[in-house]
Amino acid sequence: MAAGRLPPGALTLKQFLRRQQVLQLYRKILRAIREVPAEQDRRYLKDWAREEFNRNKDATEEDAIRMMITQGNMQLQELQRTLKLAKS
Repeated sequence: MAAGRLPPGALTLKQFLRRQQVLQLYRKILRAIREVPAEQDRRYLKDWAREEFNRNKDATEEDAIRMMITQGNMQLQELQRTLKLAKS
């Protein structure tokens, strides 16, 4: 294989790094959901997160992916704020 050529289906560096961002966000959301006291709410939020990520797993447009990551981070922050308020 010549230098600079990727095998078919391989991710570019930019795509690989973006994928890592998405996976990191998903893990952070799941960790935050573990802190939810009510089992039924935890299950609902976990299903919601899984559904959202699965629904968007085939997205390829860079701007759309960046926007979804930004929205996901905002939703994570909101969940964390809500949990912090509930504990106090």
